[in-house]
Amino acid sequence: MLVEPGQPAPDFTLLDQHGQSHRLSDYRGKWVVLYFYPKDDTPGCTREASSFRDHLAELAGKDAVVLGISADTVQSHERFAEKYSLPFTLLSDPEHLAIEPYGVWTEKSGYGKKTMGIERTTFLVNPEGKIEKVWRKVRVEGHSEEVMSAIA
Repeated sequence: MLVEPGQPAPDFTLLDQHGQSHRLSDYRGKWVVLYFYPKDDTPGCTREASSFRDHLAELAGKDAVVLGISADTVQSHERFAEKYSLPFTLLSDPEHLAIEPYGVWTEKSGYGKKTMGIERTTFLVNPEGKIEKVWRKVRVEGHSEEVMSAIA
């Protein structure tokens, strides 16, 4: 099932790169850029995270927070955030507590074989906790600017 604009954002509780618990519903009243990405410290994921980092002040000015989610471990997120000075929250979801409800765990094809993995997807959650906009199969270049322009 795909999460679509207008629907309530499925709630979840996950640990961040510091081992602290975060609940999506704790962010009510703010815009939430909820972006799912395949893997820490890979080229596309590093460019995407760096772009959100570089636009974080502008996003904060729109009362928005950035939450990145992958199936990587807390320790992997900690190394990734330190290496690239990522000042926002990275959430670890090895059990797919958010990945599955948001429908981003999909079959992917690469090098002639099919594997399961996270499809790069961003959900913009409005201050009332509803999905405002969804970007599927995200192209990294220019994506953070697209997200910023979608926030009222």
